Parts: sequence; C-alpha cells; structure tokens
Amino acid sequence: MKELLPVTGDARVTASDFPDPDVIRVGDTWYMISTTMYFLPGGVLLRSYDLIHWEFCANVFDALEDNPAWRLEEGRNVYGAGMWAASLRWHEGEFYVCFCANDAHKTYLFRARNPEGPWSRSEIEGFYHDSSLLFDGGRVFIVHGNTKIRLTELLEDLSGPKPGGLDRVIADSGASGYLGYEGSHIYKINGYYYLFVIHSRKDRWRRVESCLRADSLTGEFTPRVLYDDDMGYRDAGIAQGPVVDAPDGRWWALWMQDMGAVGRCPVLIPLRWEDGWPVPEPARATVTAASTRPGYVYAPLAPERAAFTDSGVWAWNHLPDPAGAAVTADTLTLTACHVSRSLPQTRNILCRRAVFPRTRVSVRLEGAALSDGDTAGLCCLQEHWCYIGLRRAGKALCVVYDRGGEAAEVLLTLPAGVTEAVLHMDMRFNADPEDTVYCCAQANGQTTETRQMPMTFSLKHFTGNRPGLFLMAEQDTGGKAVFTDFIFNACDSDEEDA
Repeated sequence: MKELLPVTGDARVTASDFPDPDVIRVGDTWYMISTTMYFLPGGVLLRSYDLIHWEFCANVFDALEDNPAWRLEEGRNVYGAGMWAASLRWHEGEFYVCFCANDAHKTYLFRARNPEGPWSRSEIEGFYHDSSLLFDGGRVFIVHGNTKIRLTELLEDLSGPKPGGLDRVIADSGASGYLGYEGSHIYKINGYYYLFVIHSRKDRWRRVESCLRADSLTGEFTPRVLYDDDMGYRDAGIAQGPVVDAPDGRWWALWMQDMGAVGRCPVLIPLRWEDGWPVPEPARATVTAASTRPGYVYAPLAPERAAFTDSGVWAWNHLPDPAGAAVTADTLTLTACHVSRSLPQTRNILCRRAVFPRTRVSVRLEGAALSDGDTAGLCCLQEHWCYIGLRRAGKALCVVYDRGGEAAEVLLTLPAGVTEAVLHMDMRFNADPEDTVYCCAQANGQTTETRQMPMTFSLKHFTGNRPGLFLMAEQDTGGKAVFTDFIFNACDSDEEDA
C-alpha cells in the first residue's frame, strides 16, 4: 500500500445541504450521493480522496418524471418529494444508485460502469422507503421501511421481489411520539450483518444513531444505541448515513446533522470496532484523516464565481422549461413562458446551495425587457421565502422586496432610462436567536434600505434555504430578465460586511 498522508479539516465536510448521504470506497476514491429532491439535474455524486474534501463528480439523472407537478402546473409541485435517500453501491465493476420518490410512488435504479456516466435507468417493482442494497453471495437484498425495517430479497436483475425469496422484518423500534427506525444502511463486515438506522430519542426530537447486528440474514438482529451527540449545536443530533473503510484500515461514519435553515450537513466521525461492534468517537469540530492522493487539488463545491452552465453548482427548481432559459457561462437570460403569481410555483428558478455559517451573494440584473407585471430578482427559496428584485408596473421600473407573499414593498423607483440593479443577499445561519437573511439593492447610484426575514427549515420543502435567480410573470408571457456577475461568498459569521 502506498503511503497515506494525514489531512486535517472541518468535520462538517461540506457545510452545505447534502442530506441523507451514502458513501462507498472504490480503490483510492470515495463517492458520496445525497438527496436532491426536486432540484434538477439530480442525484449529485461527489468524490474524495481523503473523506474531508469533496468535489463534484456527476449528476446521476437529468429528470425523473415529466408531469404537471414537476412542471409546476395546475398549482401542483413536488416540494418535499422527488429523489429521497439513495443507496449507493459498487458490485462487480458496476455502480448502483437506488432510491424511491414519494410523488411517483416508484423505486428507481440507476447503473453505470463509470461514475461520471452514462447512467442507465430502470425501476424496481415496489416502493422501498429509505432503502439500502446488499449484494451477498450471489443474492441481492433491499432493506427498507420506517419503524418496522424489512429485508426483501430481489431478483438477480433487481427488477422486483424474488418470488419465494427471503422477506422479513428485521427491526422494529416500536411505538413512539417521535421518529422510529428509518434511514437504513446495511453491510456485511467480517461475517456479521450490520444494520445502521436513525431514530429519535423518546423524550424529545433529537437524532440518534443505532446499530443492529446479526450473524445471518435469518437470525435475530440485536440493537444497540451508538450515538447521541450534537457537537454542541442546538440539541441537533448527528445521525443517518453510511460507515466506510479507508485503505489504512481505519473506519469512518459520515452522518448528517440538522443545521437549521442551511439544511442538513454531513459530519465525519472516526469509528473503531470493539467486540464486533462499531464505536463512534465523540463529535469534534475538526478531524484528521489520510489522503490517498497527497497534493490533489479539489475543484471547490462552492466557488465564488461559477459558470451558469456548471451543473455541479447550479440546479433548477423542478423541471426546467428550455424555452424559458438561455444559459451561457457568464449570462443567464430568463424568458417568461408561464404566468405565475407565486414564487414557489414559478418555473426556471436557478439555485445554488448556501454554506454554513454565512453566505453572501450578489448579482447584476438588467430589467429593460421586463413586461408589465413581471418581477425578476434574487430570492431565498424555501417554504418561507423572500426576494429582492426589479418589478415592471406600466412604464415604471422599481426595486421591490417581498417576504413570503406579502404585498411587495417598493424600495426605490428608478428614473426613466435606468434599467439595471445590483442585488444583494446575506444569509446568516448561525445567528442568535434565529437564522436570518438580509436583502438590499443598488441602483442609480443609491442603496436601498436593508430588509430582513427569519429563515426556517420547513418539512414542506425539506431542503435548505438556497439563493436563486427567477423571473415571475403575473400577467403575460414574453418578458425577459438578464443576470450577470453572480458572486458567491461563503464566509464566517463575524466577517465584516463588504
């Protein structure tokens, strides 16, 4: 084995919303997939050579379904649905990604020989919540469920359950006013079968990780609570995700933590084995691992300037309409192809993940081609949303702020001939007493007053608050908005304002 060099970094390895992670190691490379829900392209796959630093590898799919909900038509949407909690596996030279979607009530299976694609798509007959694949001795199984965790044997081609195959409940957390077992990850390690699951404490909501062990798939799975730690952050427990080994023989857990409005972030935790049981170490702010490629330079997950065409950084809110978006590296031109009076129901919102503890963004908006009733701008997207932007009302062009569908507030009316504004958003995720987003704009040599809104993590959307660029047409189609000079700054909470 070649020499591995130590690397130290933040235990919250992305500081961004990469929820429900699953990780595998293939040779000297680790791959991570996480939930992308309604953002497209989806199934973002990351890679790493030290488990601490990660970079974009591929999107597993461009779209899942093409229907009114995914097109944000008829008042429908797939917020809180879409792609959930994927299982990532590598078996006999092939990568597998398996997950369910609550909106379609389907279980999707994607395969590829190369992690960068192309990925082929099929379906597994049945619906398998928070599933985990297990290849074992020429047989394949899927573990799934909530509260009662079931093991189901699949056909060899993974197209559906195997008739007469093994199908049994292997874990049952029992009745609770909070979350029961889910988020399954199953492994065979040194002759034992290990089922890792998340659940809540029974006295209050807080993530807890448990492990159940058996010496066979037909035997009893004995449970043990593994982890009840919040790293000193808001009583937010760290749980749900994989365990994975390294070439140096060490083991690691990569479990997620609810980090408020920024979303759910993976946390890297050293793991050791005692008497055949995994034992995670207490959570720490920093962690030291070993690099399989010393000196490797990673492409940043959150670059200050990223081409609008970079699908590893940017994602569309729901299924985009190609007729409504012209995208180049430096310019995003949105054309109103649909009428919408609600920001969350507006199509072609282009978004980026925010970064904990603070994210500041700015963008230049040209609004000369906005139609009457159009609003374009920079939004903070979640169920409780806000935006700063330009609105056309007759011949007048105004800088407006809107907080969650309240009447848009006019902050500045632009004189004739002035059609451009620079929009600013400051997202503070470690604020006391609550996460807060601040918005302002500059136009015609003036800076507007700053407006602010508490940010929340709503289960209705189930994703972190993201900055996004949008064009909302309330009356007619055909208007245009042109965005340039997007700047993204992930910074410390106490960093001075620019």
